[in-house]
Amino acid sequence: MKSNSATVAVKLAIAGVFAALVCVATLALVVSVPATTGYFNVGETVIYVAALLFGPLVGAFAGGVGAGLADLLVAAVFAPGTLVIKGFEGAIVGLLNRRMLAKGSRVSWTIFTVLLGITVGILLGITGSIYYSGDVQLYLGYPQPASPTLSVLVPAELWYFLGVIVSVLIIYVGFKTEPELGRVILSIIIGGLEMVVGYFLYEQLVLGKTTAIVEVPVNIGQMLIGLIVAIPVVKIVLRSLPQLKS
Repeated sequence: MKSNSATVAVKLAIAGVFAALVCVATLALVVSVPATTGYFNVGETVIYVAALLFGPLVGAFAGGVGAGLADLLVAAVFAPGTLVIKGFEGAIVGLLNRRMLAKGSRVSWTIFTVLLGITVGILLGITGSIYYSGDVQLYLGYPQPASPTLSVLVPAELWYFLGVIVSVLIIYVGFKTEPELGRVILSIIIGGLEMVVGYFLYEQLVLGKTTAIVEVPVNIGQMLIGLIVAIPVVKIVLRSLPQLKS
């Protein structure tokens, strides 16, 4: 009984820490692209890390509460939707990653990982070149400064190059060391698509924004960038703390 209580207490503490990290990451580092009015933050990355390392409950709490608190501070109208949308996103990523753990053969996972690697690379090249290239402005700190902390010109060709690199790395890992990497990627993609669709419906139906469709590819880009950053972070953490695998 004490062991179960201790486990619950630890999980609650971890969920609270990750919720705070999501909130801080969402507020403290924003990358804006004025040419397309697109932007992304690293909050998505922290949600995926929490869900993959500690499962659906921690992922849901970190995503919903952490991102919801951030919205309360800067865009309160989005907070109710964010609480639900990003809560479900974290839960889906954590749940699918664990549910698919023992399913499928090595060969089938290898083929699946290769196909997902190609898909992710193509999507990254397309969304990045269209929505995240041009004059990219980095804002650091909260409250967000009036002028960008750093401004750089990002060529569209860079995203094509990154798309190829990401595809090659995923395919290489799938063939050589971890054929089940596709499980992690698929979990994030499904959870991320829930986020994309959720915000579209919330903005369209609840907020009445007729331009909600414009943000769909921008949110897809945020999902892809979160995926690309979160996976190596999780791998590094698990290599350093193998006990988390259990």
